[in-house]
Amino acid sequence: FEALASHATVAVMCGRRWGKTTLGGVALVAYAFAGAECAWVAPSFPQSRTLWRWVLRVLEGKHYTRVSKVDRRIEIQGGGSITIYSAEAETTIRGSAFDLVIVDEAAFIPEQIWEATLVPTLADRRGRALLIATPKGRNWFWREWMRGRQGEAGYYAYQAPTRDNPEPNIQAAYQRAKELLPARIFAQEWDAIPVDDAGGVFIGARQCARSVERKGEIVLGVDLGRDEDYTAVAVMDVEQQAIIAVERWRGTPYTYTAERVENIARKLDARAVAVETNAMGAAVADLLEARGLPVLRHTTTRASKQQIIERLAAAIEREEVTLPPDDYVLTEFEAFTARRRADGGYDYSAPAGLHDDCVMACAIAYAHGQRVDKIVEVM
Repeated sequence: FEALASHATVAVMCGRRWGKTTLGGVALVAYAFAGAECAWVAPSFPQSRTLWRWVLRVLEGKHYTRVSKVDRRIEIQGGGSITIYSAEAETTIRGSAFDLVIVDEAAFIPEQIWEATLVPTLADRRGRALLIATPKGRNWFWREWMRGRQGEAGYYAYQAPTRDNPEPNIQAAYQRAKELLPARIFAQEWDAIPVDDAGGVFIGARQCARSVERKGEIVLGVDLGRDEDYTAVAVMDVEQQAIIAVERWRGTPYTYTAERVENIARKLDARAVAVETNAMGAAVADLLEARGLPVLRHTTTRASKQQIIERLAAAIEREEVTLPPDDYVLTEFEAFTARRRADGGYDYSAPAGLHDDCVMACAIAYAHGQRVDKIVEVM
């Protein structure tokens, strides 16, 4: 409830039988009693029957002024209401205005219904949306959830694996499913972990994450932010083949950016500073060189980006590189995707609305820091 009060969109990625219907039902009834116009949207009417029965049982016929089984609508004393909708009949939703919309099994509802039908219903009343679902790969629901994970304003994300439900029967079902199901299916359906790796690039990033103390020489990888993007600086210990830290910031002039990169480099006595020289990067590289830093200029093109990303992805899959145990950095790695082009090559990037600055900084640092005794501009 605190998340709904302070965020326009709350996404809960949950495992089977975790209790999402109860969660949504409690929110629905609470808001309705406070006088809010509320909607529950399920992929189909049959999938909303459990919720409908739960609400009627909780209200016990004492707290509403009118019930329409045909319209699936309950009017609450005090002016609030609850209406159940099917995403299959989206025309019945259009033109409505709600204080709260709860989207059940959101991952199984088409994206266009969310964007073109449901989002507009929240505009007039500055309403809230609660999206609850078992994940279905990396679709639009996952992207909304990822916005919350990355701290985007107005978004909140929560992950709820089935094992978090303490009810003994649920715990038993969880253990039974773990024994019977393939690992990938179990991870998605019960541990609430999207496992659609068709577009994923970095497989096993979290297995490579651990805290490492510096031992060898340092190479910095610098991905410079533009517009709303962040500037990210990855610190690589070459001897251990480890990214030991990533710093990020945004909204600063390039002179301040150069100063901050210089401070990091001098503090760590960096052997090399690999700077992306696209856009304002050339000016930053010039400033760093003028201040006596060992700058390596890195130009990002489609070809060079593919090369350094695939090099780092292979190292992560073989666990030949260490990543920092930083949840934000690891989230970027998990979100990073590949899209096959018509010519057979790949375009690598974060999904729309997300960031990949930390990934790029790490890839630049890794590409330039393979052998410190032979550091050259690799691209």
